Amino acid sequence: MIYCYVDEITPDFIRGWAFNPNQPQTPVNLHVIFDEQEVLQIQCDGLREDVAQAGVPSVHVGFQFAPPDQVLDGKTRKLTFKSRVDEITLIYNNQETVAIDFEQTLPEQIFSFVDGNKAGALCGWVVSGNRVTGMNGGRDLLVTCGGEKVGQISADRYRGDVGKVLSCDPYCGFQFVPPPLFRKSYPQEFHFYVLPEMKELDNSPYFTSFVSDKYEGVVLDVVDQIDALHAQLTQLRRQVRAILPQPGYTLADYHGWATEYFPILRRYVDRTRVASTKEPLVSVICPVWRPDLSDFRAAVESVINQTWKNWELIIVDDCSKDEELRKLILEFVDLDPRIQVIFKETNDGISGTTNVGLENAKGEWIAFFDHDDLLVDVAIEYMMREAERSQADILYSDEDKIDRSGYYTNPSFKTDWNYRLLLGVNYVCHFVMAKKSLVDKVGGLNKKYDGAQDHDFLLRVSETIPARKIHHVPEILYHWRITAKSTAADIGNKSYAVDAGVQAVSDHLARRGLPAEVTSQLNNTLYVVNWTFTDEPKVTIIVPYKDEIATTKRCLDAIVNLTAYKNYDVILIDNWSITKESKAFAKAVEKLPNVQILTLKEKFNYSRLNNKAAALSDADFVLFLNNDVFVEQENWLNILVNEALADQEAAIVGGKFVYPNQTVQHAGVLLGIGDVAGHAHIGIPRDEGGYAGRAYFPQEMSAVTAAGMLVRKPAFDMVGGFDEENLTVAFNDIDLCLKIRDAGFKVLWTPDFCAEHHESLSRGSDDRPTTERRFFHETQYMLERWGDRLQRDPFYNPHFALDRQVFFDLIAPGVDVDRYPPLPKDQNPAPHLWSKSESKTAKAAPFKAAAASSTATAKPTTRRKKKTSA
Repeated sequence: MIYCYVDEITPDFIRGWAFNPNQPQTPVNLHVIFDEQEVLQIQCDGLREDVAQAGVPSVHVGFQFAPPDQVLDGKTRKLTFKSRVDEITLIYNNQETVAIDFEQTLPEQIFSFVDGNKAGALCGWVVSGNRVTGMNGGRDLLVTCGGEKVGQISADRYRGDVGKVLSCDPYCGFQFVPPPLFRKSYPQEFHFYVLPEMKELDNSPYFTSFVSDKYEGVVLDVVDQIDALHAQLTQLRRQVRAILPQPGYTLADYHGWATEYFPILRRYVDRTRVASTKEPLVSVICPVWRPDLSDFRAAVESVINQTWKNWELIIVDDCSKDEELRKLILEFVDLDPRIQVIFKETNDGISGTTNVGLENAKGEWIAFFDHDDLLVDVAIEYMMREAERSQADILYSDEDKIDRSGYYTNPSFKTDWNYRLLLGVNYVCHFVMAKKSLVDKVGGLNKKYDGAQDHDFLLRVSETIPARKIHHVPEILYHWRITAKSTAADIGNKSYAVDAGVQAVSDHLARRGLPAEVTSQLNNTLYVVNWTFTDEPKVTIIVPYKDEIATTKRCLDAIVNLTAYKNYDVILIDNWSITKESKAFAKAVEKLPNVQILTLKEKFNYSRLNNKAAALSDADFVLFLNNDVFVEQENWLNILVNEALADQEAAIVGGKFVYPNQTVQHAGVLLGIGDVAGHAHIGIPRDEGGYAGRAYFPQEMSAVTAAGMLVRKPAFDMVGGFDEENLTVAFNDIDLCLKIRDAGFKVLWTPDFCAEHHESLSRGSDDRPTTERRFFHETQYMLERWGDRLQRDPFYNPHFALDRQVFFDLIAPGVDVDRYPPLPKDQNPAPHLWSKSESKTAKAAPFKAAAASSTATAKPTTRRKKKTSA
């Protein structure tokens, strides 16, 4: 028996010792075998005093030999020994074995040189390798100047002269033309490094200037001065903003804002009033049941004080059986011929009572009014002006709340028409005016939904008319009275409204043929719509990355291990990764089904990278996902796709993203914030709803971030994808969303898909000097291209400031219709553009108006004064 030990294996030698315990003084001869092929024979007679001291009876037992080149290629190799051709020698390292597996590679040598500036380009060459691989080109290089990264290039150009002299791969040369930013009138120091070793090339750094014309040098000096001034001004602006007190009002001091606003609103209406012979009659419908008498008196007086004179107030008492109330109502009827009353003999609830008023209305327009609320004195006139301007069939205004002391609070500064938001909450509320013909067509209010009857009515309106016929008037025209009995005080006082709202939304979706389960959230009149589509159109998930392999792997692992959705594939875009970890990652990815890597060795251009990947997709949807976004839900992809399936006009769906500290990073994008756009609800805790609960609900928005954005592939192709030329890094997602909306489609945002986002982890921010200039130009491009659109986001109320805290700071009180979002256009997206793989059940069913139950329990008693000229 032969005892054999291997101490060390390196690319240069394999060292160990062996002896025969039966003949310890006779050196052992061994056959060395690599991968079952004998390579050489060795005699184990080297001096090993350390082994003898350990108890081996001979000092001449050592061996050392060089491994053959063919096993030094980094692959797993097997080493065995035999004392005779037919006898394998056991190796006693940590345990008895017949072979040792090892991987070894010869050290790589790098030869390089920076030749210099030739015709405006820095030239040179790089080869690397060893005696096994040979000397090869194609190495990646990093170029820096003044400590800043200038570019990344490949040394793969033909250099026959180098190949001939060194007997190496001739495709080893490089030429580097620095970006315009680094063209200076004076010499600069350029450093060249081989990646990933960061070994600097011979003759680097290289000092040179790329300007030979003195006039060009003068111009470049001026450009440098302008850039320096811009940087200084930017820094100065930030410093000044930081030290200046915040001007103006906020939601916290809304009462002060309101006391200034309402006189301004009245003066504006007076100043801009145009005499007209056409003043349609407006029927104000006011159902009444045991109100506080002082509140009711104030409510009726707010109608009497309207600047619009052609109105009728129809008070319908729902069998209150209150003599004091009856007396007060009759006093008003005697006071003003435009007021009429209907006393019902039986109690029928809010819907039945309102419908009685509708049946008796003579007006061309209907205004809905609660018995204890207040109308601003110009409310009807302003609404009628907007009706004429917009040609809408139904309008709604902003509103606030008022307490018993007359204190204004809780303003509801609303979004323009937002159907998806309406499914989650009746954000419209007051003040609503609609054409009588529309109300008749819809069918009035439905008693089945008492407590949520107005929500049901609006949902049926959305089934009956196009969105362009629904108009938002962004002015406070209605005061919702806070009383112990009203929902303005506590929705818990009307818990039945929660169940009615769930039923109203459920029935609406059923009429539209959309499969869904509806529940309430927070035990309130807030609703969650869980779409239950079963079809899974194909989705391609596109994830760009550059190194940062731990981050990218975490992102991919979450997708692969969590996603319940089956019909998807992944395209990873390797934008010139250079680390050893990235190569190992690429090998591992090869084993994953439905995952491929698109390698693009070019300068980072987010738009171009994603466009190239999208061009490879045959899917119905593409999903752009940052590599620092980590999904957490099994149904995350179902959520996004189902939102699109539920609305054939929805071409983009975005999600909610939070920082690692679980505060909101993105909850949709608001136009005009910070000049171009900014994120909504940034910084609020993950589970909070933000202003008006907006962060709780899926909704239509002007834009969402491409950190996690689902896009219909046909729509993406139709608008030309991302802008590769003008928006290489910033705002390309905003630009895409605006192009999509201009084409007549919707952009949706949903908080139901929520993921953690380590913002700009891979690429960094735009605060560095080298990126600040690019960011400035991209900002200017957006301002020039989209102009006023950026200042008038239809989903962000114009009373909110654009340069301070979103959904909190207010602009100065005033009225300016020029800042209203533009009126909607008649645009009809073509459903046939979408993939045929989407099932018929996924498409919206034709809208149908639902009949409403409004039959009174008994014939009402009517008292009406003979009308005279108003």
